[in-house]
Amino acid sequence: MMQNYYCKTIGALAAASAIVAGNAQAGSSQITTTAPATQADAITYDLHAGFASEYLWRGQDLGDRLVDAGFDAQGTWNGIDLSGSLWYGDFQAPTGYSPSSKLGSANASELDITLQAGKKFGAFSADVGYIYYNYPQGSANRYLVPVHDNQEVYFQVGYDFGFVQSSLTYFWSVAGQNNQGYTELALARAFPINPAFTLNLATNFGYQVEMGRLTAWTSKASLDYAFAQHAKFSPFIAASVALSDNDYSYYTAGSKNQLVGGAEITVTF
Repeated sequence: MMQNYYCKTIGALAAASAIVAGNAQAGSSQITTTAPATQADAITYDLHAGFASEYLWRGQDLGDRLVDAGFDAQGTWNGIDLSGSLWYGDFQAPTGYSPSSKLGSANASELDITLQAGKKFGAFSADVGYIYYNYPQGSANRYLVPVHDNQEVYFQVGYDFGFVQSSLTYFWSVAGQNNQGYTELALARAFPINPAFTLNLATNFGYQVEMGRLTAWTSKASLDYAFAQHAKFSPFIAASVALSDNDYSYYTAGSKNQLVGGAEITVTF
């Protein structure tokens, strides 16, 4: 389930903050192709692949040994920021949970397609997006995630305070299921260490609007190593603290405190 990634836990803000800091989550250096100013500029493309010890999504443990790959494109047209991405992940999904552990696992895969449009107004930004979740072989994880394909639209507002980037995002299911609305407040900042290394820190809080319940607090640290002009290697560690133990809630069922490690390689062109 979304958008970029690897934990997907921090979501779009981590990428946005890194871009603002000049070291995008999708690539530590960027090449821009400039079209006429009234049409488009700052178009970038990224390819990335990685591994994580766990598929952590919005505070949920969706499975073990996540191997993922993706393609992202970002640009502007007549002052509107546009982006799109494809993300594919393969992992071992739990087939159920006991009160203290997983009950078996099976191979599962997921393909996400994301489209986003937005505009900046000085330090303020507003975005709207669409996510399509596809399960090529069906979901093995019948306890935590939908078996069938799913769709969401999301609405995001952000503000760059200079010392930290913030965003508030509401995700709304539009696939004919119960709303299962999810809200995320996120903060992120990139710290350039030298031309080759950048430290990225991000944290977020999840909240279920319909149930009036916090879900999880998730934080992530990654270190970008720009080993080539347009390529970087990024080991990371993420931790999630469950803020609810309600096993009947879509976003809290099976949730426990999690610690995840992994790495990703990104090429920008």
